[in-house]
Amino acid sequence: MANRLANSTSPYLLQHADNPVDWREWGEDAFDEARERDVPIFLSVGYSACHWCHVMAHESFENADVATVLNERFVSIKVDREERPDVDSVYMDATVALTGQGGWPMSVFLDHEGRPFYAGTYFPPEPRHGLPSFTQVVLGLSDAWRERREDVLASGVRIVKALGGRTLPGAERLPTIDDLRAAVAALETQFDPRSGGFGGAPKFPPSLVLEFLLRMHALEGDERALAMAEQTLIDMARGGMYDQLGGGFARYSVDARWVVPHFEKMLYDNALLLRVYAHWWRLTGSPLAERVVRETAEFLLRDLRTPEGGFAAALDADSGGQEGAFYAWSPTELVELLGDDDGAWAAALLGVTAEGTFEEGLSTLQLRQDPDDPERWARLRARLWAAREDREHTGRDDKVVAAWNGLAIAALAEAGAFFREPGWVDAAAAAADLILAVHLGALGDDHLVRTSREGRAGTTQGVLHDYAGVAHGLQALFQVTGDDEWLMLAGILIDVAVQHFSDGEGGFYDTADDAPGLVQRPRDPHDDAEPSGWFLLAEDALTQSALTGVTEYRDIAERALSIVSVVGPRAPRATGSGLAATASVLAGPLEVAVVADSADALAPWWRAALLATSPGAVVAASAGGDADVPLLHDRVPMAGRPTAYVCRGFTCDRPTTDLSDFRARVGAREE
Repeated sequence: MANRLANSTSPYLLQHADNPVDWREWGEDAFDEARERDVPIFLSVGYSACHWCHVMAHESFENADVATVLNERFVSIKVDREERPDVDSVYMDATVALTGQGGWPMSVFLDHEGRPFYAGTYFPPEPRHGLPSFTQVVLGLSDAWRERREDVLASGVRIVKALGGRTLPGAERLPTIDDLRAAVAALETQFDPRSGGFGGAPKFPPSLVLEFLLRMHALEGDERALAMAEQTLIDMARGGMYDQLGGGFARYSVDARWVVPHFEKMLYDNALLLRVYAHWWRLTGSPLAERVVRETAEFLLRDLRTPEGGFAAALDADSGGQEGAFYAWSPTELVELLGDDDGAWAAALLGVTAEGTFEEGLSTLQLRQDPDDPERWARLRARLWAAREDREHTGRDDKVVAAWNGLAIAALAEAGAFFREPGWVDAAAAAADLILAVHLGALGDDHLVRTSREGRAGTTQGVLHDYAGVAHGLQALFQVTGDDEWLMLAGILIDVAVQHFSDGEGGFYDTADDAPGLVQRPRDPHDDAEPSGWFLLAEDALTQSALTGVTEYRDIAERALSIVSVVGPRAPRATGSGLAATASVLAGPLEVAVVADSADALAPWWRAALLATSPGAVVAASAGGDADVPLLHDRVPMAGRPTAYVCRGFTCDRPTTDLSDFRARVGAREE
């Protein structure tokens, strides 16, 4: 019998719709039932591409005996962490506080007010490796609820009080260039000089830190920053974490050398990495950067684009019930497919060995050096790709997440402009259209909903990151296309976010003031795999101020970024987006307006403006005075020639009609 998840818009919840566990979605009705039955709540949090979530589901949630115990003794709630990051954040904090570590699947036991009294992650079906079985945990906690209720409730109260007592460090000044230099120095102490990246295994792609390092080089020529960024970008792209056949990056590497990934592919990772590789190319012209950008953009369009025009959340790690089976190869398979000579050549090129770099004699594909015969590699790559397409594919989580689509919109819009790929820009615009048509106003007001699926909006209010991420994408679309409607809509989202998420101290909560309440309202400026909504909104406000001349937006940005002066030098790996936004503040940012009498005359100037490397530089362009944007007001071509106006703050340089001079002013390479 199907449980209550059958009508969900979350593919992760739908995976559990036929479990014998009588799952509910998160909501007050589940808590009401727990009160009525006088049983505690079991909260299970995961996501569709999570390998160990699938393992625990098969071992426990599909087991009729386990389900019987849960159904009799608990009200069980299943949450997709990607759909409800607010719920995930609150209870992950509790899990880490109680156990010293977190992760997914996350298993939390709650009282009727949502207070956690016990938490963990994966529990096996039988006791092993020092862990009790899941059934032992469930029975023990149920007995405690029945026999020692006061102790259980008191534990929940203490946990919530402890979590609510944590405060953020205060800061009353903007970060300085010395703060950013200190952050670079701190990163240098954690840098892996052998393989790039920071720290040891497991190693995650440090997209936001890399963006900061590229901006530091552009800001003041910091060669240390560029060297760390380049080595990391090179080694990630050469290793097995990057899909050498199909493009795109896996979630992280289980080793320190980027050889063996955790194979799921997430939209947010690939959007962020696509953009940072594009920015690396913009700064240096690296051919490797261009290859990665082109392949990753094609991966997004081919494998993650939905029929409605948005981008799906993720591809699973598993196919046929086996992790990595879609991506790994043996030397024998290569020889059987390509023949003796080509198979041996491909194995040597791709690091496929008899021992294997992954499991059971299989290897991930690496490309540690460029092939000595590019045409041969292109031919063999096409054959490997075609053969892999015949394998059982990994599952796809096809829900559309507003925030992640915003990041993808920004990345594809910019990359499409850089590499003269209008189809990428069109795809970005189509995704923006979907978000605005389906996600905006679905709750009957000017709010965003976080997710949709198959063109149907979900019911969860957007979090701060959704507003900031979508506004970010719309601002990029405006600068690339010149369509001022994108800029206007970005301003609306920023205004709504400021109104409903501000904490009254210059920062932001993760949830809106009119969102359903949790046991605490999450507020955290730090990055994780995604940029902090706090810092992303600060950068959006800075960009909006530069484009519109509205100084209140800049005030919002500067107040929000003041905390970077405290946390940036101390924890740069967790504040990369805030450090990058601060670099933009210190650079101005440059406000670039380019005008001409015709689109053809404007094109090379617009391109040069978009290729500006000055951190956070904003661009407005117009042919024939057809855009109603404050940055373009009173900007006219001089003597009938294309003209660039470059300003910073309240000071403007003299207009220039010399394209080479203009490129030099904004740090754009000669092409």
